[in-house]
Amino acid sequence: MSFHKPLVADLTATSDKQGIRMNTSVAIIGAGLGGLTLARVLHVHGIAATIYEAEASANARVQGGMLDIHETNGQLALKAAGLFDQFLEIIHAGGEATRVLDKDGNVLFEHPDDGAGGRPEVPRGELRRILLDSLPTGTVRWGHKVAEVSPLGGGRHVLTFANGATVTTDLLVGADGAWSRVRPLLSEAKPTYVGTSFIETHLFDSDTRHKASAGAVGGGALFALAPGKGIAAHREPNGVLHTYVELNKPKEWIDSIDFSDPVTALARVAEEFDGWAPELLALITDGETAPVPRPIHALPVEHRWARVPGVTLLGDAAHLMSPSGEGANLAMFDGAELGKAIAANPGNVEAALIAYEKELFPRSELEAEESKGILNVCLGPNAPHSLVDFFTNNQPVK
Repeated sequence: MSFHKPLVADLTATSDKQGIRMNTSVAIIGAGLGGLTLARVLHVHGIAATIYEAEASANARVQGGMLDIHETNGQLALKAAGLFDQFLEIIHAGGEATRVLDKDGNVLFEHPDDGAGGRPEVPRGELRRILLDSLPTGTVRWGHKVAEVSPLGGGRHVLTFANGATVTTDLLVGADGAWSRVRPLLSEAKPTYVGTSFIETHLFDSDTRHKASAGAVGGGALFALAPGKGIAAHREPNGVLHTYVELNKPKEWIDSIDFSDPVTALARVAEEFDGWAPELLALITDGETAPVPRPIHALPVEHRWARVPGVTLLGDAAHLMSPSGEGANLAMFDGAELGKAIAANPGNVEAALIAYEKELFPRSELEAEESKGILNVCLGPNAPHSLVDFFTNNQPVK
């Protein structure tokens, strides 16, 4: 799709509660879970929005593995979106089971999935499908990668896309992840490497072809840990074992590995786990997908910005943090809260953004601080016993 002149999205909605017509254009950058949740909650309230996504289609890439959706945030977002019943239908039964092992394969902690954990597991791709299917046709404009964002004054912005299209909007929401193109309008902060890298891979048909590793993982999540390193794996539907190898290493170390040569790359990573139990080591060496390096970056814990008319952020664009199990949940909750704030302030975008950010900043700071602590619990000097203590002291399972 291309345009020969700027497209002004004049989207009109009516607030049933207050009877005030609201003429505004809402542009959401990024069709991840947060951006989709925002668009859906706005739609529930009769407010139109358009999502601009760089990927060519909904199926342009695999959408990751399992997500545990928490009753304190992610589930609340789905209820606000009117999609909670559909969410219940895609829950992966047994996925909340958790076990912690040492490097020799000894089980130090085990918690079964008794259905009462409040954090059921669902496939990320299925959750995204539910959100996409809930939106009016044409809400997502695929193949629209942001090339430039320019303020026009009065809270309006013009977006220029790599495909040549331009759009003018009255409300711009950056839901475009870690390397957001919208964030520089609000903040000079940039993500920095936290000193830990993950390497992602998979085993398939594990109960038949990788029995020992399948037995070690069990029915849900496995954490096999030692100071500075670990193997985290999760059982997904159809016998898939999804593994993240975790290493506290300088960025130069991960960059020095040629991941275009999967066999050599996995062998190099496996060297860091010399002497570990064979069934754990096989989660690395037997990997059946090209290993994907994921250096972990984060924004400052206290990241916030001064109010800038007509623009805000949600999800990783606002509060990128090290993995703690909260990222997707927070993005969805952000989207739902922003959508509700817009609906509660018809015709007054700035009042909506002020209300949203007032709650966003302290919530994000608290979660970002906790995420740092969780990474230390998993890979710090007392691992794996620090994680066992974390679980046995009735802390929430992230």
